Amino acid sequence: MKVRLEKIALWIKNKVLEAGAEGTVFGLSGGVDSSIVAVLCKKAFPHNILALIMPCHSHPQDMQDAIKVAEKFNIKYFVIDLSKVYDKLLEVVLQNVNKNYFIAEANIKSRLRMTTLYYYANLYNYLVVGTGNKSEILTGYFTKYGDGGVDIEPIGNLYKTEVYEAAKILGIPESIINKKPSAGLWVGQTDEQEMGMSYKELDRYLITGEGPSHVAERVQDMIKKSEHKRNIPPIPDF
Repeated sequence: MKVRLEKIALWIKNKVLEAGAEGTVFGLSGGVDSSIVAVLCKKAFPHNILALIMPCHSHPQDMQDAIKVAEKFNIKYFVIDLSKVYDKLLEVVLQNVNKNYFIAEANIKSRLRMTTLYYYANLYNYLVVGTGNKSEILTGYFTKYGDGGVDIEPIGNLYKTEVYEAAKILGIPESIINKKPSAGLWVGQTDEQEMGMSYKELDRYLITGEGPSHVAERVQDMIKKSEHKRNIPPIPDF
């Protein structure tokens, strides 16, 4: 894994240079995935690197964890609180509807973060680096044009269980490795609760095709329904 991580860091550097860009910008959530990406980007570009910590009605501990990683690895960061922007946008869009759709509202948070990342990417001529892992990408466990709206996905070939191995090698704080994975779309939300299975169960099925019937059915359904997230929009062939 150590050699693989060094290769990923070099891959990041090459992709940025190939694009004619000068560095990397990424969202640092305080979770294990973004923490790994932060360290790998630091290896690729020790100076031209920017982490954006973007709370949006988030748990305060997440911001504290993100700052802990940025300071431990000497990574430049900005804290940009999107809560008021989110509230104002929601106030405007809800004027035209007579019901609330919780997931749609939560996904706005992810898309606001994407918009913010691309502002700074344009400002500094950086690439936006994604933090999605293979388990999430295969099952579509990300917001389309939100955290899925990035230029490169350096840990996109690492299953979630491999992410934990990588985190230990890179020296990510134990408190972050051990916290429950969350997309941070609402307070108290956890990935495993929302998916209805543990990442260990998910990865076992993705890698071997083995697992309880309810896991197999759930994963197959997630893969099928999220196919559109992994492809460019369809175009008529006539």
